[in-house]
Amino acid sequence: MIQDIFDVDYFIQQMKGFVPVVKELPQELASKKPVRVDCRKQKGHFDYIESVLPSLVKHQYIIITPAASQKIDRHPFYAKAARCHACFRALRLVRHLELKGAELLQRIPQPFLSLHLRFEPDMIAYSRCEYTGLARSSLDAINAARNGRISFSGEAGLAWRKRGKCPLTPRETAFILQALGIPTNTTIYLAAGDSLLEWKDFTSVYRNSYTKSSLLDKASLMGLPGNSRAALDYYISINSEAYIGTYFGNMDKMVAAMRALSGRPNTIFLNRRAFAEAVSQGLNGVRLADYLWEAHRDALVDGRGSALPDCFCMSNITDSH
Repeated sequence: MIQDIFDVDYFIQQMKGFVPVVKELPQELASKKPVRVDCRKQKGHFDYIESVLPSLVKHQYIIITPAASQKIDRHPFYAKAARCHACFRALRLVRHLELKGAELLQRIPQPFLSLHLRFEPDMIAYSRCEYTGLARSSLDAINAARNGRISFSGEAGLAWRKRGKCPLTPRETAFILQALGIPTNTTIYLAAGDSLLEWKDFTSVYRNSYTKSSLLDKASLMGLPGNSRAALDYYISINSEAYIGTYFGNMDKMVAAMRALSGRPNTIFLNRRAFAEAVSQGLNGVRLADYLWEAHRDALVDGRGSALPDCFCMSNITDSH
């Protein structure tokens, strides 16, 4: 539940003056079924003013498919400011998670980088990628998570991988970090799920690696649901000296933007497409490392293009609200 992660009362208070937010629907709407407005990217160019507003005015109660990547050029300036405020300035974790995050942050040897490593069974199953050289237990976990999804193989699998669709394994991640010149004695916080597979392939190279499970007592973690544990990874990632993402997902975009807003722009997203292309060409060892170094020379990003870039031009507006 969202209220288990973010401070809802703080959000409502912060949005006053922009848009009224309620915890519960008015009684006259609560019994109605919302009208769904589909604005997915697959629908092509989508305009909220032309497509969403008329439905809202007509039905009063609608639910929309989020489309944060859609163009918002025609949105009124004040609406853009409200959106930015809602997505960044009005968000904070609930108090007990902030305290637990601060406790975790203090226990990590400084300085350190946070690595968002995505190699869980459900992630791999969703990607529809095939892997070789994994432990039997990892393959069994992946097959169990596929739930009928058919993975791509042969030429289709190679083409899919070369498009950068396949999560990096921990071993591949360790190799890329070494290619980028990151010393193996670097302190690294692994922002990863409890079901992370093949993690020893990474920690056998980067031995100064820590997780929330290794730093916090088991009893305190047992009381936290999965989403709350992920929120701790989010907290650490926006407060680390550097952040490396292996899969450009929603958390990565949010972390990069939050880091930029707080003056911590040192963020890199590893290039899965470049890695797959190099491996398909038969590169390995030093040649592969050199190729990856060149592919990542300009990879350092400041987070401004990661999520709602207009918001960085409006920071003074939302700060003074």
